[in-house]
Amino acid sequence: MCGIVGYVGTQSAQDVVVAGLKRLEYRGYDSAGVAVLADGGLASAKKAGKLVNLEKELKDRPLPAGNTGLGHTRWATHGAPTDANAHPHLDNAGRVAVVHNGIIENFAALREELAGRGHGLASETDTEVVAHLLAEAYSSGGDPAEAMRQVCRQLEGAFTLVAVHADEPDVVVGARRNSPLVVGVGDGEMFLASDVAAFIAHTRDAIELGQDQVVELRRDGVAVTGFDGRPADVRAYHVDWDASAAEKGGYASFMLKEIADQPKAVADTLLGRTDGSGSLHLDEVRIPQGELREVDKVVVVACGTAFHAGMIAKYAIEHWTRLPCETELASEFRYRDPILDPRTLVVAISQSGETMDTLMAVRHAREQGAKVLAICNTNGSTIPRESDAVLYTHAGPEVAVASTKAFLTQLVACYLVALYLGQVRGTKWGDEIRTVVRQLSEMSGAVERVLGAMEPVRELARSLAAHDTVLFVGRHVGYPVAMEGALKLKELAYMHAEGFAAGELKHGPIALIEEGLPVVVVVPSPRGRSVLHDKIVSNIQEIRARGARTVVIAEEGDEEVVPYADHLIRIPATPTLLQPLVATVPLQVFACELATARGKEVDQPRNLAKSVTVE
Repeated sequence: MCGIVGYVGTQSAQDVVVAGLKRLEYRGYDSAGVAVLADGGLASAKKAGKLVNLEKELKDRPLPAGNTGLGHTRWATHGAPTDANAHPHLDNAGRVAVVHNGIIENFAALREELAGRGHGLASETDTEVVAHLLAEAYSSGGDPAEAMRQVCRQLEGAFTLVAVHADEPDVVVGARRNSPLVVGVGDGEMFLASDVAAFIAHTRDAIELGQDQVVELRRDGVAVTGFDGRPADVRAYHVDWDASAAEKGGYASFMLKEIADQPKAVADTLLGRTDGSGSLHLDEVRIPQGELREVDKVVVVACGTAFHAGMIAKYAIEHWTRLPCETELASEFRYRDPILDPRTLVVAISQSGETMDTLMAVRHAREQGAKVLAICNTNGSTIPRESDAVLYTHAGPEVAVASTKAFLTQLVACYLVALYLGQVRGTKWGDEIRTVVRQLSEMSGAVERVLGAMEPVRELARSLAAHDTVLFVGRHVGYPVAMEGALKLKELAYMHAEGFAAGELKHGPIALIEEGLPVVVVVPSPRGRSVLHDKIVSNIQEIRARGARTVVIAEEGDEEVVPYADHLIRIPATPTLLQPLVATVPLQVFACELATARGKEVDQPRNLAKSVTVE
């Protein structure tokens, strides 16, 4: 999410920074900007849209030549993608410039305090408050690194910050909490970036910054301290990748990188969702709470992977709010003459916010008087703009066509919507909501654990590369997970793959079971839905009795499935409704590895597009 480049050295800072931003375009963005220190002052330029817009601006209105500067490609979160909201952001005196990745959760309170002290803020962003705070801190001591440390101690959330000050023409400072930041060490020049891709054309020697650290760059050296000011240990390393691989963080494909990004993406989607009292709030809700309390039906509309997230949302919404919930394919929704009225809430899920089938469903719902809440990954896109409320997932740009981290963050967003409705309608007590939010916050670590144990899954996938068919079955929330696992295999490996509700096997699909057929079974927790667990153990026995090869995904400690599993994939024990967040990950890895073994291009499968903008 977003791209940062900082530079101090002997070359043209503008040229180095813009070239670095180009290397980071793969991350996705909706505005860009640069700032350069020159002639005792600070000059900046920023434009909404692609880098070509910024380059045209720089050609038409060149910045003065300087050897220290920074730049940014922004993926909008707070505030629409406009020139004013683009980074860098400056203080009122125009002496400090700052760029930022992440979310500053307490920016509203900080903004109010700054306004009370006479500061004028010109954007809608959370980032701008940092420029003003840095200016204040610097004025009291004249030390850029100490000023950054003072400001970081005031901030809440996840953030990477890089800043320059006109009074310090040979210094770039940065700070890191959660979001990545790496130093490039050159000969008489230093680089600071969110990804080594930004500076790999200049140097492959790098320093990895740790959590809660501040770095000060000068041409001839680097100083790293903790937020508390004490010297910090850092790890120097040499980048062995070429420029193309560096954009993927050393992974063979963007999909592998995005699968690995999921723990952070899940955590980021939860950032800033509760206030000081523990109450939930969404990004933009233009629906009065009184009207939400009058809602008598929820309809979730989505396509493809997002539809599977919507199927899981149905379980959560009905369980936590006691409202009836339907899940509809957006491509079919308006053609079946759905029953909608002002007491209907339509939840539209789209990664891009431009999915035409979903957009048409949103427009039809609003024409019928229904309220629409969008779940989306792209700030400023059409579906959020045309909806009454929006919750943005913070997955960051997803380059691979087949969704992975977008799906998990959509699940988190669906859970948050369900809890928010439960909060507004009074069907969930505050302590119950806080408990589930705490459980959600633990899921990032659970996903990390799953990813750390995937080598047996990769080996299994390679062993099945010659098969023509794989079936997937599940119960309860495991049924949509099975459908998502099948979809991934279709998209990536071009294999026949189907996902079924396990209880439906004997109603027809069991006729497909034959000797050696791989069947993946998603097993619910024996603790949360014990009757379902017993039923699916029986299903596994039925499958195995017919000679199929059973691949069982079950939580740690579930021993009942062991005798019937030819291949057992363990996942952490989780609350029943949250299990899809960990159960889906092995299926993503499985599909990606199997497709690779079959020689397929996993990032750009044939006939598919990332954003489907036609019906």
